[in-house]
Amino acid sequence: MDLANAFDEMRGLNDGVRNAYKGYFDWLAGTPMEKLIEKHQHADLIFRRLGITFAVYGSDAGLERLIPFDVIPRILDAEEWKMVAGGVCQRIRAINAFLDDIYHEQHILKAGRIPPPLVLNNPAFRPEVLGLDLPRQIYVHVAGVDVVRVSADEFYVLEDNVRVPSGVSYMLENREAMMRLFPELFSGISVAPINHYSDLLLRTLRTAAPGGTVDPTVVVLTPGHFNSAYFEHAFLATQMGVDLVEGQDLFVEDDAVFMRTTEGPRRVDVIYRRIDDDYIDPLAFDAGSALGIPGLLSVVRNGNVGLCNAIGTGIADDKAIYTFVPDMIDFYLAEKPILKNVPTYRLSEPDDCRYVLDNLEELVVKEVAGSGGYGMLVGPRSTADERFQFRNKILAQPNNFIAQPTLNLSTCPTLVDGDVQPRHVDLRPYVLTGETTTVVPGGLTRVALRQGSLVVNSSQGGGTKDTWVLES
Repeated sequence: MDLANAFDEMRGLNDGVRNAYKGYFDWLAGTPMEKLIEKHQHADLIFRRLGITFAVYGSDAGLERLIPFDVIPRILDAEEWKMVAGGVCQRIRAINAFLDDIYHEQHILKAGRIPPPLVLNNPAFRPEVLGLDLPRQIYVHVAGVDVVRVSADEFYVLEDNVRVPSGVSYMLENREAMMRLFPELFSGISVAPINHYSDLLLRTLRTAAPGGTVDPTVVVLTPGHFNSAYFEHAFLATQMGVDLVEGQDLFVEDDAVFMRTTEGPRRVDVIYRRIDDDYIDPLAFDAGSALGIPGLLSVVRNGNVGLCNAIGTGIADDKAIYTFVPDMIDFYLAEKPILKNVPTYRLSEPDDCRYVLDNLEELVVKEVAGSGGYGMLVGPRSTADERFQFRNKILAQPNNFIAQPTLNLSTCPTLVDGDVQPRHVDLRPYVLTGETTTVVPGGLTRVALRQGSLVVNSSQGGGTKDTWVLES
C-alpha cells in the first residue's frame, strides 16, 4: 500500500506531531540512533533468554522463531482508547448474546436478521451444546478483537477472535521489556498499566465455576509443547499461579473432572482451554484425538465444570458471521455500533461473488475459517497466476470466502534496518467477560515489517510493539 498517503499516527497527515506522541517525540528527537539500535539488540536478548518464541508450521527454517519486537511504542491518548475500548466491549457483549441465543431459542434467526443456513450449516456450529445453560450466559470469557485505523477518528474491526485467542503474553512481555529498557520514559510519560491482566483473567475464569464453589480450582489446558502458542499457555498459568495441564493429566469420574497430582486426584472446577472443539473430548467430537478429556462434554452439560471459552464459540470467529455483528449489536443491545466493520462481500451471495471475481486485483479475499494470514489473497500485491488460482478456488466453493477492500492502514514509526520508518499496524485488545465485560488499557500492536506490506501476522513476517494508552 501507499505508505506516503497512510495516516501517520505520530504526525497525522502533516508535519506536526499529534498530541499522543508529543512527549515521546521530544525524547526520540534527542536520542541518538545508536542508542535505539543498542536497545533493540538488548530486547532481542531478553526475549531469547525468556524463550518467547512461536512455532511456524511447515517452516524449513526450524520449529521455533523469535517474534521481532520493535522498541518504538504505539501510543493512543485517553479519548482514542475510550472509543476503541467501548467498541470492542460492545461487540463482545453482543456476541455473547448471539451465542446464547443460537444455542437456545434462535430468535435472531427466526427474525430473519441472519440467514439460518449460515449458522446451522456452519461446521463451527455445535449441536452438541444446544440448550446448554452457562453461568451468566457467557460463552466468550476471553476475546481478542482485531482493530485497524485509517484516519484520526476512524477505527474499523477487522475480525473477532473468540474461540482460543492468542497473543496476550506478548502484550505483557512487551511492556515488561519496555519498562526495563526505557525506565526514564515511564517516569516522564503517564502510561496506563496493564500488569493486572493476569489477576483480572483469573478472576474472570473463576466466575465460570459451578454454582456454590467457594475456592475454584482453575487449570490451563494446553495441547502440549509442540503447539505454536505453548509459551503463552505456560506463561499465563505461571502468572495466574495455576496448573498447566495436558489432556492426559485430567480424567472424568463421578460426573466431575479431576487432575492427577502427586497427592492423589484433585477436582477441577474451571478449565481455561487452549484446544479446539474438535479435540476437546474424543467421546463427543474427534474420536482419534489424544489431546482432550474423554467424557468432558457430559460434565460441562451437567454444570459440574466450567470451560473457557465455551464449546461452540467458533461460529462467531467465522468471517461470514462477522458481517452480521452490527446486526447483533442492534438486535440484542438496541445500540448503534461504536466501531464499524470493514465493508465485506459475502461470496455466497451471487452479486457479491460476481463483483469480487471482476475485481480481484483490488480486494483482499479471505477464507471464512482462515487465520494467521494464511488462505488469503491480497489483490494489489498478487500476481496474475495467484489471482487465477484463487478465482478457481472461489468458483469451486464460493461459500468458503469473503472479500474486503484493501484499507490503507495507519502507520507507526518503526525501527527498521537502523532507521526509523513508517510501517502499517493493527491492534488486538483483549476483552474479558465475567461479572462485567472489560478490557485492559492497551493490547497487542502487530506491525508489518516489510515495506508496504499489510500482513502483520508473526507467521507471515510481522512483528510486535508495546501499546501505550495515556492516562490523561
